[in-house]
Amino acid sequence: MQNLYLYIATYLIAAIPFGYLLAKYVGGVDITEEGSGNIGATNVLRVLKSRDPALAKKLGALTLFLDAIKGAVMVGVGYLLGAEPSVLWTVGVLAVLGHCYSVFLGFEGGKGVATGVGVVAALAWPLALIALVVWIGVAKGLKISSLSAIIAILVMMAASYILYPDGLPGIGSHAPLWVISVVILYKHLPNILRLIRGEEKALA
Repeated sequence: MQNLYLYIATYLIAAIPFGYLLAKYVGGVDITEEGSGNIGATNVLRVLKSRDPALAKKLGALTLFLDAIKGAVMVGVGYLLGAEPSVLWTVGVLAVLGHCYSVFLGFEGGKGVATGVGVVAALAWPLALIALVVWIGVAKGLKISSLSAIIAILVMMAASYILYPDGLPGIGSHAPLWVISVVILYKHLPNILRLIRGEEKALA
């Protein structure tokens, strides 16, 4: 029952749409109806930038931090409860699912990159570090947030087989990372289609 309670709590906490709440109640904007409609940091930054650039940067950074930390915190709770690695990775998967399919937003949500990297940082930090470096590097070079996220996830998956050829620590499998990655890539499908058509917007 302890694991079940942990799973439910993880989903509900990860489902809290911090970007939506910050933009609406601090920035005065419903970001689900503007920009890309996404609740992530990129859309918070893009939508609020034209109104208040300083506030946009602050709320964008805070959204990114909160989205990343909510999954990591729940993994930490699992550690404190003495959960096994398989349970911790399940918590990680549920955190990403909660963020991407929030019950508070009619099972809509963000794209899961920050939450996914936060979860992996708590469970296999070298992979998260690689993803973060790639994410930042590609974003600075190409100025396209979605493309940098997609590349970072793909590199992270490849790196997992190099660093952990026998499977992720404690579980001997790459399955949880595959689930996290596939969910994130699926949520980026509209971006992928726009990238193919050359219509994806760069960050200003």
